[in-house]
Amino acid sequence: MVGAFGVFVLAAVAARKWQLRWGADPREVTAELAGDDLVTEPDLVATRAITISAPASQVWPWLARLGQARGGFYSYDAWENLVGCEIHSADRVVAEWQHVEVGDEVKLHPDVSMAVAGLDEGRALVLRGAVPMGNAAAPYDCTWAFVLRDRPDGSTRPVMRERYGYTRRWAGLLIEPVEAVGFVMSRKMLMGVRDRAEAGCASNVAAQRDETTRTEVVLPGSPAVALLGDRIRRGWRVSGIGLAVAALGVTALVVRDAHARGDARQPGRRSRVPLPGGTA
Repeated sequence: MVGAFGVFVLAAVAARKWQLRWGADPREVTAELAGDDLVTEPDLVATRAITISAPASQVWPWLARLGQARGGFYSYDAWENLVGCEIHSADRVVAEWQHVEVGDEVKLHPDVSMAVAGLDEGRALVLRGAVPMGNAAAPYDCTWAFVLRDRPDGSTRPVMRERYGYTRRWAGLLIEPVEAVGFVMSRKMLMGVRDRAEAGCASNVAAQRDETTRTEVVLPGSPAVALLGDRIRRGWRVSGIGLAVAALGVTALVVRDAHARGDARQPGRRSRVPLPGGTA
């Protein structure tokens, strides 16, 4: 019995260490991050991370819009809503949710929020706050930081860090089990951000590839035709009717140039339009 209990304790300790550092490498675990100076002597620290195959510019919009009644938290909405959080995680970027400033409130629940305590636009977001115990102040102080780190291959490492400083001796009895559940939610959240950012990045690449394929047109002829081609390459979004009009315009210019060349060679004789690969 004693041996089994010892194995259980060792397994619990190992599992705790693993979940508090999920996804993070040793350098990220020990690195100084934005917000660390707000809770200087933490009793509990969790540092978690994930790799996202997208640049930081594609990841940041999903962090800037965190919050209840905003973009949500990209985790298990159904679980959160069991306790009345009313979370609905969005799958698209909404412009009005992108603006965030120090001092803003980020709601976790209609009646509970954290304040934006630190901000490095496009790079770091630090929230600070705690859940009160009824009419009594919370028995701890907490920061929740999100820091984006670039990788040489163009991907991004979002590093999430939670720091708890206990103001009551018994606070650990509350925080430890909550943090174990928080790990499940945080892991899902990081994966949710990853999936959304990578999907957005893939959509942008596909759109750019489609645009390039559609507009990479090589046109022979006069400077006017070259100017038209340059404008198309610069990204004009031409509709089906517009394409038809453009094609007619190009044809007219080519015909005009051909006639001009023919008239210059043999005045009074009509010249045929040369066709690519054909004979005059």
